[in-house]
Amino acid sequence: MTIPGLPTGGPIGENNIVYNDEYVIAELGQIGTQFDGLGHVGVNTSQGNYFYNGNFLEEFGTAYGLNQLGVEKIAQKGYVTRGVLLDIAGYRGVERLPVPTGKGKNDPGIITVDDIKGAIKKEKISPIQQGNVVLFYTGHGNYWGQDWDSLTAEEKAKNTEFFNAGEPGPGITACRYLSQQKIAMVGSDTWGTEAVPGEDANRPFDCHIEWMVKHGITNMENLELKELVDNKVYEFMFVFAPLKMKGATGSPGNPIAIY
Repeated sequence: MTIPGLPTGGPIGENNIVYNDEYVIAELGQIGTQFDGLGHVGVNTSQGNYFYNGNFLEEFGTAYGLNQLGVEKIAQKGYVTRGVLLDIAGYRGVERLPVPTGKGKNDPGIITVDDIKGAIKKEKISPIQQGNVVLFYTGHGNYWGQDWDSLTAEEKAKNTEFFNAGEPGPGITACRYLSQQKIAMVGSDTWGTEAVPGEDANRPFDCHIEWMVKHGITNMENLELKELVDNKVYEFMFVFAPLKMKGATGSPGNPIAIY
């Protein structure tokens, strides 16, 4: 943050009023608990940078925001729908899933279709339905959020490094399965929701492409889901609307689970 000018403006009028304003440069939409809008991820093609629904970045992107796919479009209505929480760590009987090591689709850090179906059966909830929001609990988020204030500076640095080095999550096979269910949004307690590295280490963030670019499925990251898991709340009304930031690629997230 800076205060340009000192004073920023004035003097004005016979009373010579002056004033200060702050000027803030910061990342807002893609930090902390965050919502990925449809203008967040695209694919470079021979015709240009392709985004959801046939939009090319060269035609709608400006330095002052996106003329298409900005989060304000979604914010006009937001989300009020069934939320489904899949406790994959609990289903596998572990405290947290490991970070994948790039061994392919059989890597234990990658969530599979069988994991999804198995968790639903274990939780005794109805199958995933069209328009649902599907959230994954992996336990990985505990490195970032749980008891943070009680950690030493060294412990915080160690946890941050491990948290950001990679993450468990669904592989591209499971991501395609979720697309087939025509869900509205996916989310997790990790910083990118999908497995990193995924089933093919040479295709980073393939699920982002599958969900956002191909199917218009949005994504929410760094969710605090442990309280829901501890209370065995696996179904709820999911309520969320991004900030109405015109032309933004994402938004801070503060969703509500009503049960």
